[in-house]
Amino acid sequence: MRYFYYLLAASLFLYSCKSDAPPFTSKADPELKQAAEIDGLIRKSLEKNGSFDWRSVDDVVIWSAGQHTDHIYAVGYQPKGEQGVENRLHEIDIHSAAWKEAKKQVMQMIWEEERIAQPDLKVEKMEVWEENVLPVIDVTIKRFSTIQRLRASGLVRYVDPMGYDAGVTNKNAQRVTSSSGCGSNVAASGLINNTHYSVTTPNTLVSWNYQYHRIPQAWAKSTGRGIKVFIIDTGTSPDQDNLGSAFNQGSSSGRTLEKIVTLPRETFLGIPTGPVETPSDLCGHGTSMAGACAAPRGTDGAMTGVAYNCNLVTCRSAADVLIDESRENKGVSDAFVNAGNRSDVRIISMSMGRITSNSQIADAVKYAFGKGKLIFCAGGTSFGWSADWYGVIFPAYMPEVQAVTGVVEGTNFTNCTECHKGAEIDFVVTMQRSADGVKPLTLAMSGNPPAVVGGSSVATATTAGIAALVWSKYPSSTRSQILARLQQNSSRYPTKTAEYGWGLINADLATN
Repeated sequence: MRYFYYLLAASLFLYSCKSDAPPFTSKADPELKQAAEIDGLIRKSLEKNGSFDWRSVDDVVIWSAGQHTDHIYAVGYQPKGEQGVENRLHEIDIHSAAWKEAKKQVMQMIWEEERIAQPDLKVEKMEVWEENVLPVIDVTIKRFSTIQRLRASGLVRYVDPMGYDAGVTNKNAQRVTSSSGCGSNVAASGLINNTHYSVTTPNTLVSWNYQYHRIPQAWAKSTGRGIKVFIIDTGTSPDQDNLGSAFNQGSSSGRTLEKIVTLPRETFLGIPTGPVETPSDLCGHGTSMAGACAAPRGTDGAMTGVAYNCNLVTCRSAADVLIDESRENKGVSDAFVNAGNRSDVRIISMSMGRITSNSQIADAVKYAFGKGKLIFCAGGTSFGWSADWYGVIFPAYMPEVQAVTGVVEGTNFTNCTECHKGAEIDFVVTMQRSADGVKPLTLAMSGNPPAVVGGSSVATATTAGIAALVWSKYPSSTRSQILARLQQNSSRYPTKTAEYGWGLINADLATN
């Protein structure tokens, strides 16, 4: 790769006559759009369209959003004249001649504009993170003319500000890192046997909500054996032995557990500054999701997951639940690519998301989908800026994804406190008791006493576990066949509803 950059640096002037567009000559950058104004544009789009895509706004907004954060942009590229790239990302070889040439020309455009303000800029120092699969460049951009030139080029599919998402602004109008969804994964008090859980063999707890999906009944036919689930989240706690040395115990045996990390280290203006990240969960959210999906059916009195015999990969791709940092977007993108490239992975579950879209993550989702993966993503849980907006978040609203949300127990669906709903929702999970508001049980950061967790997050991990039960029962089935079985054995089938999709999956019927 370094040879590529040396070659590019040596040939920049030779290729200048071939540049896709002439350099812009503006001497001064325009006035920055303030974060509040950008957030207002995003809000209007959400209220009108239900989503926000950076391609819908002008160059000044794109440039301003990146300047308010770390100046890192994702630049999707393609050879000139290519069409329909997004639908065949899993077939593209970015190391082939045409794609390497396209990247070279895009890098040249960026270098020509950025060196006006940075005469000593080196080409090999421009790219923040190296991309080996997707046709995208993560690069630091400071000049408005660079954004103009890129978005006017036929070689460029998109230019997204990587580190900007709506509402992540403090009282001084500075962009800040969120800690959403973190810190609450501790053992819960006041849980009552035969109300909030039951005890089953060999000595494990079954969450109160499993009965609404007939999960214990399905266990007589399938336990998830042979199916590998890939959970994209904040990692897992090294202190929770049920996701470590005790992963195989009791009725859970012979299965595999892998812990990986794709979250890059922290950067400042594209320069790594923080320590190298590990798979350890510093938030608590990833541990709770792994527990809900795949905790062992053990002997130690801890809570059991839905697919207690499935194989599991936990991937730390973000620091918290809101994917708002540039490095988190890169980490999530790399996680989907990693899962997509693994022939042993069938199901991907991600209980995180964003308010605005991110084209690099969208590319990665489409890549994994093209590789045949069944993908479940959280429909959204409101907090802060989005507390009064309940639409389906990104990437759950993508057609390649099965969007999941949570509902209060009962036959007439009511979305759980702060859970999002909408036309893009595919399935729902009962995950809030009507009597006392208690949420489903899961694993805490350490020890055997269970924690509780709510939102569309646990609904997603639970649904991924149900899918593992079904696919384990029918291992030769295709993704489409498994999805059809889930739909046909849901409470609202054959009519998909406007806000709650196909409804509650009956795992017992789906595994018949």
